[in-house]
Parts: sequence; structure tokens; C-alpha cells
Amino acid sequence: MNIELMTNSEVKSVEGKPGNMKVTLVNQPRYIDPVACTGCGECSRHCPVAAVNQINKGLDDRRAAYIEYAQAVPLAYAIDPDACIGCGLCENMCIAKAVKYDDTEREASVTVGSVILSSGSKGYDPSGLDFLGYGKYPNVVTSEGFERILSAGGPYYGHVMRPLDREEPKSIAWLQCIGSRDTNRCGNGYCSSVCCMYAVKEAMIAKEHIHGDLDCAIFNMDMRTVGKDYEKYFLRAKDNQGVRFVKARAHTITEIPETGDLILKYADETGETKEEIFSMVVLSVGLEIPSSSVELAQRMGIELNKYNFAKTDPFTPVATSRPGIYTCGVFQGPKDIPGSVTQASAAACMAGTDIAESRGKDIETIEVPEEIDITEQEPRIGVFVCNCGINIGGIVDVPSVQEYASTLPNVVFTDQNLFTCSQDTQDKIKEMIIEHKLNRVVVASCSPKTHEAMFMETLEACGINKYLFEMANIRNQNSWIHSKYPVEATQKAKDLVRMSVARAANLKTLEEKKVPINKQGLIIGGGVAGMNAALSLAKQGFDVVLVEKETQLGGFSRNLHRTIEGEDIQAYLKTLIDEVTNNKSIKVITDAGIVGFEGFKGNFATEIAVGSQGDTQKIDHGIIIVATGAKEYKPKEFLYKEDDRVMTQVELGDILEGKNAADFNSVVMIQCVGSRNEENVECSRICCQSAVKNALHIKKLNPDSMVYILYRDIRTNGMLEDYYTEARKQGIIFIRFESDAPPKVSSSPDGVFITVKDHILQQDIEIQADILTLSAGIVAEDTDEISGIM
Repeated sequence: MNIELMTNSEVKSVEGKPGNMKVTLVNQPRYIDPVACTGCGECSRHCPVAAVNQINKGLDDRRAAYIEYAQAVPLAYAIDPDACIGCGLCENMCIAKAVKYDDTEREASVTVGSVILSSGSKGYDPSGLDFLGYGKYPNVVTSEGFERILSAGGPYYGHVMRPLDREEPKSIAWLQCIGSRDTNRCGNGYCSSVCCMYAVKEAMIAKEHIHGDLDCAIFNMDMRTVGKDYEKYFLRAKDNQGVRFVKARAHTITEIPETGDLILKYADETGETKEEIFSMVVLSVGLEIPSSSVELAQRMGIELNKYNFAKTDPFTPVATSRPGIYTCGVFQGPKDIPGSVTQASAAACMAGTDIAESRGKDIETIEVPEEIDITEQEPRIGVFVCNCGINIGGIVDVPSVQEYASTLPNVVFTDQNLFTCSQDTQDKIKEMIIEHKLNRVVVASCSPKTHEAMFMETLEACGINKYLFEMANIRNQNSWIHSKYPVEATQKAKDLVRMSVARAANLKTLEEKKVPINKQGLIIGGGVAGMNAALSLAKQGFDVVLVEKETQLGGFSRNLHRTIEGEDIQAYLKTLIDEVTNNKSIKVITDAGIVGFEGFKGNFATEIAVGSQGDTQKIDHGIIIVATGAKEYKPKEFLYKEDDRVMTQVELGDILEGKNAADFNSVVMIQCVGSRNEENVECSRICCQSAVKNALHIKKLNPDSMVYILYRDIRTNGMLEDYYTEARKQGIIFIRFESDAPPKVSSSPDGVFITVKDHILQQDIEIQADILTLSAGIVAEDTDEISGIM
């Protein structure tokens, strides 16, 4: 592998320029040699000292000699110097002689071409908010603590219990925006972007774990489920699983001493004070940058914003203020796992351009043992059944499945594991392959899509052809979809294992052959995404063909003027187009469409038709990136195209760019037009910020104007929340409506009239507007043809 792990280390300094940087590291002592440690756990079992388990958020204890969690990498123990009493028991019990009481801090330096700063975040500590009772009432936990309660490696082994009495709760409340969207009590004005979705997820999983009736209520200001398929998940929780969503921000929690139950007091949208009793309360805490990351940024010489996240440019969001140092994940700004992974790829791509000239150098190859010839051997199959925490083991009777597997033909060894994907289990699989002379392996666990390659590497390390491996997906295709039928799910797991064993018995060794690859890339779509992809490949030394169906590059961005931060989109677009068209490694073909596609990874051939005559060309390439973009939904509702005073946010932006807002005395905006409905379930993500951006622009041009935004949920995630806050300060009025009671629109020569039920007054109000702006969603370009061809 060409990845060197240096855990328990901190960056002391970074010197040099992109392409040649010296990083000085400080390696903190762990008092157990990670190389010598076998992970047997004897040190921890004999340690007499208990310490607070920080991983489980203080809900249980751990030993002073400990390992963070079962899937830790490296799988090696450490000693907590603040808890250790120096009794010597762990040193005496360690057969590997890995305990090093005299371990000291060490410095090391590495020379690199670029640096990526992805130091993450910490959860907000709500103990200072005494009215919430955290730290005072045991049954008030943070969302991080509840995640550990749900985990099979957590304090209660995945069983949902109250910390006070270890009883199953009958009702749980989630309080949103604790440590986020709050400038008064904690100073974190931003939205943490993850809390809404993880609260929905936790409620859904809690309902799955407790098979009886569990009342789950999520108290929120806005539900911000803006990721791909997130809205569907939210609707499933609300409409199918019975999770309650209450528009309120709780102000007081008190405990009933006799039961440990919690009284939650809140004011609903009408202002009426209400009380509810819950068995548990979960505080959905926001994300913060720890002080250690702030100090790290100072040592590395990069700028931070007012909330201590990395300061970046809207057009290059992974580049820090210091050349050669990039950032991704939550340190760049609040975001969820999919966003972090996507951004990590972007940061790695940009970092790769700094070291493109060094590609192929300093590569270390992995030595694998010579492959064992099993041609004349009878099948000897090992079956490993995974609990996957309680994802599988909480539904399926795993010991029963293991026992059944042992009765199948050609099976000579079976085992069950908490997490078969963990490093200790991989090591155990290797040992069992050697000990029992296994020549085929079946793993009954999750999806081969995510884990098959890892298990194949394990076989290769033992000299077994990696294609003598089979997976039975007893999680995605079984326990997850049959969670309410454990008996039937167990039988189905046995059937899946039996079929996988039968397939494994008939597997033959396969030989991989090397074929030459085409190192040219093809990008379909010449918008901002496509052009940046083309430049990233070109800067790393690859030739690129960029195909755009329109006669000019730019995509939908040609219709936009400024970002919400005020950056000039057209100036950026011109610079980007110039850079693409002037790059000798990029060939741009406009007015072209895809008409044919064939081949395989590394050797594709795509046929395109160019111009009105449809002249065809064949392009040979090794990879393809589809960046066909999206377009604005054209409304069929609210008098759009029937009255010139009704327009979309993009059309309003054209007017505002010309600074023509003097006559706008009253402007109404309606959100979620063409989004979050039966035809297009998903949230379009950009509409709320577009509305806030244009509303603030109107106020800037005409401070006396009245601007109304009619919304279902305002979704200004991350740092965009500051603009929402500013909009309220500027007097922009936000009125919420329900999806089943949308605004009604009519018009006359005197104006456009919008009737909507005010959620506070609980009665209809009518607004006379000079213009009505529809926050139209985004819809995919016509991709059916391309997807069919490809």
C-alpha cells in the first residue's frame, strides 16, 4: 500500500511551497507498542483501573489500558496516562512485551507535495444550558450518546435503554438545533447541516430496535433534509413510521423524580404553552471546531472564518488561504458524510495536481505469497457469519445460521463475528484459512458492493485466488427489509448462506490479465462541473475531450449573476472558459450529442454526432465523467406565463442585476415550486438561498420595500444561515405554510394577490404584491437518452 498511517500524531509545522513541503510531526506516547501489540486484550482484562469511556460519551467505563473500539485502526491497545496507577499488571500479562511505560514523545518529519487538512469537529457540549438538564437528569442524553446507545459496541450492546434504570423507553423526544442556529446562548449562528437527518435516522432505528410501540417526536424549527433521497427518508419516517415532527423549540426540561421521566415544556406555533412527558430526551447537538484544530490552523498558517472553520472561496471551496494546503469535511464547513466524501475526492484531486510530475515514483508494491494450486483439491469451505453489530444480529439468529452452515456439504469451518470487516476478524480469517486449509471462503454479512474487495485481499494474503470468495448479503437483502419478522429472516439467512456455499463449491480460480488502457478522459457536459473536471484531469497530465450539447460552454451558470456571498459568477465563468479553451490537453467539442457507447473500464469508445448535420465522430477513452447538469423547472402553477408580474428567481435575478427594483414596493416569494411534491419528491437545495439572496438584494436597492417569503421549511444549511438571520434583521417577513394548504394566487390590474394561512395568526391573510417570484426547483437535463445509451 502507498498509504502510511501515523496515528496519535500532531502536525507541529509545515514549511515549503506546493510540490515540496516539509511537515514536522509530534508522535504522542501510547505506552503500548502498536507494532508489537497483538490486540489480544489481556492488558485491559487485568487492568484494575476504571476510567470514563469517552467514546461512549460517559455512559459506561473502560480500563486504563484500552482500545477505542472494536474496529480501531491500528488494532492496538494504549494506556491512558491520566488514569494509570502504574501497578504493572498489564506489563506482566503481556506475552508480546508490548507495554512500554517509558514511552516518550517523538518528532518525525516527512516531505510531501501537498497537505490536506481534514481534522473534523466535535459535538457541542450542552452542559452549560441548565434548562435542558443535561448532566443533571440521566435520561437526557446528547445525540452522540444516543448513537452509542444504538451501537452494538456501545454501553448497552445495541439495546435501547434509559441510562437511569436500563429500561426500554416508551417515548423519546429529539430537540433540534442545540448548539446551532443560536447566536444568544452559544454564539454558533450557523446550521450544522447534519442534525435533522441524524435525528430522523436515530428515531427510525430506535423504532426498529424496540419492536413495541415507541413514540418518537422531533421538535424542530425547520427540517433540513436536503441531500439525495433525504426527503424520501423524511417522508417515510413521517408518513409510514409514525415519527412526529413538532414545530417548536423547547424551553424547559424537568424530571419526575419517582419515574425518571421528563416533562418537556414548549410553545407551539400559535404561542400556546404545552407540556409532554417523555421517557428520554435526546439533544441534537451541532458541530464545532475544537480548540486543537484552531491551534493547528494557526501553526499551518491558514485563515479561519468567524466560527473557526477554514476560510475558503466559493469557487474553490477546498483550497485554503495557503497554497498547497487543502481542506475537506467538517473543518471546511458543517456537512454530512456524503458531502465530506465528495469533498475529500475534490481535495485529493487538487492536491494531486501539485504532485502530478511525481506520479509513479516512490511506489511500494505489496508482496503477496505465491498462489496455491487447488486444482486437484476437494472444496474446503469456511463460512463466517457476521452480526454487523445488531444490524443483522438484532434480527437474525446468527448462532443458528452458523450452526446450520456447519451442516452444509464441503463446509469444514464456521464462525460468527461481531464485525467481520474489522481488522481483528480479517486476521482471524487468515489464521483459519491456514489452520483448516480452507480453499474457499463464504462471508455472510452485508453488501459485496462495499466490502468484497477487502475480503478478496484477505484471501490473496494467504495465497488463495481471490475469486474463490463468495458473499451472502444477509443484511441489505434480509435483516433490513424483514426487521419485523426475525424467524422468517433467520430462515432466509440460512437459505442465502446455503446458496452461497453451493456457488462457492463450484468456483474456479480466475486469472487476471493486464491489458493496455487508454489514458484519455471524456467529459460529457460543459458546465461548471464538467469544465472543472476537465481541468483537474488535464493538470494531472491527462488528455481530455469535453463534449457539450449547446453551442457554447457554461451550462446553466450562464443564467446566473452572483453568489449569495456577492461573488461575480459571470466573471468566474469567463475565466474558467478561457482556461479550458486555452489548455492544450483539452479538446472541446460543442453542439454535440452522444449516439453510441461501448467498451469496458480503461477502454471505452463513444460515438458523438456533431452539428446540425449530425456528423459522427468516434472518441476512444479510458474513463468517462457525466456532468450533464440540470435546468430550472418551468412552473405550471401560480399564474406563471399568464401574468408578466409572476416570474422565477432566475428571472428576478436578471432584473436585480440591472438594479431595477425602485418600483418594487411589495414582493412575495413562494418556495418549493416544482420541488417536494409528488412529481419531484426531492428538495432542490438551492431555492431557499436564492430567495434569501434576492430578497436581501431588493432590500439593498429599495430599503422601504416589503418582502414576504412563503415557505414550508427554510433550508439555509451551513454558513448560509447567517444570510437567513440577516434577512430577518432587514425586516423580510417569513410565513410558513403546509404542503396541503399552499398559497392561492389571483391577479388584477392593481397587482398580484396571494392568500395564505398565517401559521401564527392561524387565519388567512391576503398580500397585494407588485411581483410574485416563484422559487422554482431544479430538474435533471434530458438524461434518459444518455443513460439508455450507456
